[in-house]
Amino acid sequence: MFPTEEEMKELVKKLFLFDFNKYFKRRDLYFHTKSKAIKVFLLLWLKRQHERMNADIAVDINLKKNQFLGTPIFNPHGINGIVISQNAVIGKNCFISHQVTIGTSMGKAPVIGDNVYIGPGAKIFGGIKIGNNVRIDANCPVFFDVPDNSTVVLPKPRVIVKEKDYEYYTIEEDSVKRYSVKRYGFTQNSIIE
Repeated sequence: MFPTEEEMKELVKKLFLFDFNKYFKRRDLYFHTKSKAIKVFLLLWLKRQHERMNADIAVDINLKKNQFLGTPIFNPHGINGIVISQNAVIGKNCFISHQVTIGTSMGKAPVIGDNVYIGPGAKIFGGIKIGNNVRIDANCPVFFDVPDNSTVVLPKPRVIVKEKDYEYYTIEEDSVKRYSVKRYGFTQNSIIE
């Protein structure tokens, strides 16, 4: 008669949480389908998702290619406030936080490499190249090329170049006073988490 707890959890997920897999499958289908009717349906669905999440990730009936080379990783805030130019190219395994703008300046858009972390509120503009394994800190305006294995930080944006792969550790305490060590950072091929 009444839904079970598991059914209620699934209903809440469907109604209130953003489904990344569904979004990117439909976005990919939009760029690969030949049917105009399906394209129009997908365009309307994608635009509705953007309105719902206050985002503007370029999808246009005239756009010929997907600017994502792989499925990007978004944080739990969903695509909230993210604006991405239709000419931008985004590499594989990129983490894009909320309120990020990747925009066009003077007709040119950024090219972002693989394994890039873009912090909340970062602004990336112009015909620049962001290298592989780059971290862009929160609220950083980036309008210059960034080499591979670098970090861009504030208060005045500056680049810290890392010579080799790097990692760092954190020690966390759980509710029963047990400690665990977690390893984070970039390796040559992927993000450690």
